[in-house]
Amino acid sequence: MTLALFDLDNTLLSGDSDYGWGCFLVEKNIVDRDSYDAANQQFYEQYKQGTLDIHEYCAFAFRPLSELPMEKLRELHREFMAEVIRPMMSDKARELVRKHKEMGHTLVVITATNSFITRPIVQAFGIDNLLATEPLIQDGRYTTRIDGIPCFQEGKVERLRQWLARSGESLAGSYFYSDSINDLPLMEQVEHVIAVDPDARLAAVARERGWKIISLRD
Repeated sequence: MTLALFDLDNTLLSGDSDYGWGCFLVEKNIVDRDSYDAANQQFYEQYKQGTLDIHEYCAFAFRPLSELPMEKLRELHREFMAEVIRPMMSDKARELVRKHKEMGHTLVVITATNSFITRPIVQAFGIDNLLATEPLIQDGRYTTRIDGIPCFQEGKVERLRQWLARSGESLAGSYFYSDSINDLPLMEQVEHVIAVDPDARLAAVARERGWKIISLRD
Protein backbone atom coordinates (compact mmCIF):
# COMPACT_ATOMS: atom_id res chain seq x y z
CA MET A 1 0.00 0.00 0.00
CA THR A 2 1.08 3.59 -0.60
CA LEU A 3 2.52 5.33 2.45
CA ALA A 4 1.37 8.79 3.51
CA LEU A 5 3.86 10.08 6.08
CA PHE A 6 3.12 13.15 8.18
CA ASP A 7 5.23 15.23 10.49
CA LEU A 8 3.09 16.41 13.40
CA ASP A 9 4.17 19.74 14.87
CA ASN A 10 3.46 22.74 12.66
CA THR A 11 2.35 20.30 9.96
CA LEU A 12 -0.79 18.37 10.92
CA LEU A 13 -0.96 20.62 13.98
CA SER A 14 -1.11 24.39 13.64
CA GLY A 15 1.46 24.69 16.41
CA ASP A 16 4.09 22.70 18.27
CA SER A 17 2.85 20.10 20.76
CA ASP A 18 6.25 19.65 22.43
CA TYR A 19 6.75 23.36 23.04
CA GLY A 20 3.07 23.68 23.96
CA TRP A 21 3.40 20.92 26.57
CA GLY A 22 6.26 22.84 28.20
CA CYS A 23 4.17 26.01 28.27
CA PHE A 24 1.23 24.02 29.67
CA LEU A 25 3.40 22.67 32.52
CA VAL A 26 4.50 26.22 33.32
CA GLU A 27 0.90 27.47 33.40
CA LYS A 28 -0.14 24.58 35.67
CA ASN A 29 2.78 25.34 38.04
CA ILE A 30 4.14 21.82 37.54
CA VAL A 31 7.60 23.24 36.80
CA ASP A 32 9.47 26.38 37.81
CA ARG A 33 8.02 29.17 35.69
CA ASP A 34 11.08 31.29 34.97
CA SER A 35 13.82 28.71 34.51
CA TYR A 36 11.74 26.13 32.65
CA ASP A 37 10.08 28.62 30.33
CA ALA A 38 13.42 30.18 29.40
CA ALA A 39 14.99 26.80 28.66
CA ASN A 40 11.92 25.65 26.73
CA GLN A 41 12.08 28.71 24.50
CA GLN A 42 15.83 28.31 23.97
CA PHE A 43 15.50 24.67 22.89
CA TYR A 44 12.60 25.55 20.59
CA GLU A 45 14.71 28.18 18.83
CA GLN A 46 17.52 25.65 18.42
CA TYR A 47 15.04 23.22 16.87
CA LYS A 48 13.82 25.82 14.39
CA GLN A 49 17.41 26.64 13.46
CA GLY A 50 18.27 22.95 12.95
CA THR A 51 20.92 22.99 15.70
CA LEU A 52 19.11 21.09 18.47
CA ASP A 53 20.98 18.42 20.45
CA ILE A 54 18.13 15.93 20.76
CA HIS A 55 19.66 14.07 23.73
CA GLU A 56 20.22 17.28 25.69
CA TYR A 57 16.70 18.43 24.90
CA CYS A 58 15.07 15.15 25.86
CA ALA A 59 16.93 15.05 29.18
CA PHE A 60 15.27 18.41 29.86
CA ALA A 61 11.84 17.58 28.44
CA PHE A 62 11.55 14.13 30.02
CA ARG A 63 12.38 15.33 33.54
CA PRO A 64 8.80 16.34 34.43
CA LEU A 65 7.62 12.97 33.05
CA SER A 66 10.11 11.17 35.29
CA GLU A 67 8.97 13.08 38.39
CA LEU A 68 5.24 12.36 38.12
CA PRO A 69 3.31 9.06 38.36
CA MET A 70 1.71 7.74 35.20
CA GLU A 71 -1.87 8.40 36.34
CA LYS A 72 -1.10 12.05 37.06
CA LEU A 73 0.55 12.38 33.65
CA ARG A 74 -2.50 10.90 31.93
CA GLU A 75 -4.75 13.32 33.80
CA LEU A 76 -2.59 16.27 32.77
CA HIS A 77 -2.53 15.10 29.17
CA ARG A 78 -6.33 14.99 29.01
CA GLU A 79 -6.38 18.65 30.08
CA PHE A 80 -3.59 19.44 27.60
CA MET A 81 -5.55 17.87 24.75
CA ALA A 82 -8.65 19.89 25.53
CA GLU A 83 -6.95 23.22 26.24
CA VAL A 84 -3.97 23.26 23.88
CA ILE A 85 -4.13 20.59 21.19
CA ARG A 86 -7.75 20.57 20.00
CA PRO A 87 -7.51 24.22 18.87
CA MET A 88 -4.40 23.28 16.83
CA MET A 89 -6.25 20.56 14.85
CA SER A 90 -7.43 22.44 11.77
CA ASP A 91 -10.23 21.37 9.47
CA LYS A 92 -7.78 21.38 6.57
CA ALA A 93 -5.51 18.91 8.37
CA ARG A 94 -8.43 16.62 9.19
CA GLU A 95 -9.54 16.77 5.55
CA LEU A 96 -6.06 15.86 4.32
CA VAL A 97 -6.01 12.82 6.60
CA ARG A 98 -9.48 11.83 5.37
CA LYS A 99 -8.40 12.16 1.73
CA HIS A 100 -5.45 9.80 2.15
CA LYS A 101 -7.62 7.30 4.00
CA GLU A 102 -10.15 7.34 1.19
CA MET A 103 -7.31 6.64 -1.27
CA GLY A 104 -6.50 3.50 0.71
CA HIS A 105 -3.10 4.71 1.86
CA THR A 106 -1.26 3.57 4.97
CA LEU A 107 -0.95 6.64 7.23
CA VAL A 108 2.02 7.16 9.55
CA VAL A 109 2.89 10.10 11.77
CA ILE A 110 6.67 10.39 12.16
CA THR A 111 7.71 12.97 14.73
CA ALA A 112 10.64 13.98 16.92
CA THR A 113 8.25 14.73 19.78
CA ASN A 114 8.00 11.97 22.36
CA SER A 115 5.31 9.32 22.24
CA PHE A 116 3.74 10.31 25.58
CA ILE A 117 2.74 13.67 24.12
CA THR A 118 1.97 12.53 20.60
CA ARG A 119 0.17 9.18 20.79
CA PRO A 120 -3.19 10.60 21.98
CA ILE A 121 -2.93 13.36 19.36
CA VAL A 122 -2.29 10.90 16.55
CA GLN A 123 -5.21 8.79 17.77
CA ALA A 124 -7.43 11.89 17.72
CA PHE A 125 -6.58 12.29 14.03
CA GLY A 126 -7.62 8.68 13.49
CA ILE A 127 -4.13 7.56 12.45
CA ASP A 128 -2.99 4.13 13.62
CA ASN A 129 0.78 4.28 13.06
CA LEU A 130 3.17 6.46 15.07
CA LEU A 131 6.95 6.71 14.98
CA ALA A 132 8.13 9.05 17.73
CA THR A 133 11.04 9.56 20.08
CA GLU A 134 10.54 7.06 22.89
CA PRO A 135 11.32 7.89 26.54
CA LEU A 136 12.91 4.99 28.37
CA ILE A 137 10.56 3.50 31.00
CA GLN A 138 11.95 1.70 34.06
CA ASP A 139 9.94 0.29 36.95
CA GLY A 140 6.75 1.75 35.56
CA ARG A 141 8.01 5.32 35.36
CA TYR A 142 9.56 7.47 32.67
CA THR A 143 13.27 8.26 32.85
CA THR A 144 15.17 11.18 31.33
CA ARG A 145 16.80 8.96 28.69
CA ILE A 146 15.79 8.06 25.13
CA ASP A 147 14.89 4.45 24.37
CA GLY A 148 16.51 3.51 21.05
CA ILE A 149 17.06 5.86 18.13
CA PRO A 150 15.61 9.38 18.51
CA CYS A 151 13.11 10.08 15.74
CA PHE A 152 14.88 13.26 14.63
CA GLN A 153 16.68 14.35 11.46
CA GLU A 154 18.58 11.31 10.10
CA GLY A 155 17.06 9.29 12.95
CA LYS A 156 13.67 9.57 11.24
CA VAL A 157 15.10 7.77 8.22
CA GLU A 158 16.56 5.02 10.42
CA ARG A 159 13.35 4.59 12.40
CA LEU A 160 11.28 4.46 9.21
CA ARG A 161 13.57 1.85 7.68
CA GLN A 162 13.15 -0.30 10.78
CA TRP A 163 9.36 0.08 10.55
CA LEU A 164 9.35 -0.75 6.85
CA ALA A 165 11.28 -3.96 7.55
CA ARG A 166 8.73 -4.98 10.20
CA SER A 167 5.60 -3.95 8.31
CA GLY A 168 6.48 -5.10 4.82
CA GLU A 169 5.53 -1.68 3.45
CA SER A 170 7.69 0.22 0.94
CA LEU A 171 8.40 3.78 -0.13
CA ALA A 172 7.08 3.21 -3.65
CA GLY A 173 4.72 6.09 -4.42
CA SER A 174 5.15 7.50 -0.90
CA TYR A 175 4.12 10.95 0.32
CA PHE A 176 5.70 13.00 3.10
CA TYR A 177 4.29 16.21 4.57
CA SER A 178 6.48 18.43 6.77
CA ASP A 179 7.16 22.03 7.70
CA SER A 180 10.76 21.73 8.88
CA ILE A 181 14.26 21.78 7.43
CA ASN A 182 15.05 19.16 10.09
CA ASP A 183 13.11 16.67 7.95
CA LEU A 184 15.20 17.14 4.81
CA PRO A 185 16.92 13.72 5.20
CA LEU A 186 13.54 11.95 5.09
CA MET A 187 12.17 14.17 2.36
CA GLU A 188 14.98 12.97 0.12
CA GLN A 189 13.80 9.34 0.55
CA VAL A 190 10.19 9.65 -0.61
CA GLU A 191 8.56 10.12 -4.02
CA HIS A 192 6.15 12.97 -3.24
CA VAL A 193 7.34 15.77 -0.93
CA ILE A 194 4.85 18.38 0.26
CA ALA A 195 6.13 21.32 2.29
CA VAL A 196 3.42 22.42 4.71
CA ASP A 197 3.60 26.02 5.94
CA PRO A 198 7.37 25.58 5.66
CA ASP A 199 10.04 27.39 7.62
CA ALA A 200 12.16 29.80 5.55
CA ARG A 201 14.98 27.33 4.88
CA LEU A 202 12.66 24.54 3.80
CA ALA A 203 10.62 26.93 1.64
CA ALA A 204 13.80 27.89 -0.23
CA VAL A 205 14.73 24.22 -0.78
CA ALA A 206 11.18 23.38 -1.86
CA ARG A 207 11.16 26.16 -4.47
CA GLU A 208 14.59 25.12 -5.74
CA ARG A 209 13.59 21.46 -6.11
CA GLY A 210 10.07 22.06 -7.36
CA TRP A 211 8.35 20.52 -4.33
CA LYS A 212 4.72 21.38 -3.71
CA ILE A 213 4.01 23.93 -0.97
CA ILE A 214 0.64 24.02 0.83
CA SER A 215 -0.94 25.46 3.96
CA LEU A 216 -3.08 23.57 6.46
CA ARG A 217 -3.87 26.62 8.57
CA ASP A 218 -7.56 27.55 8.79
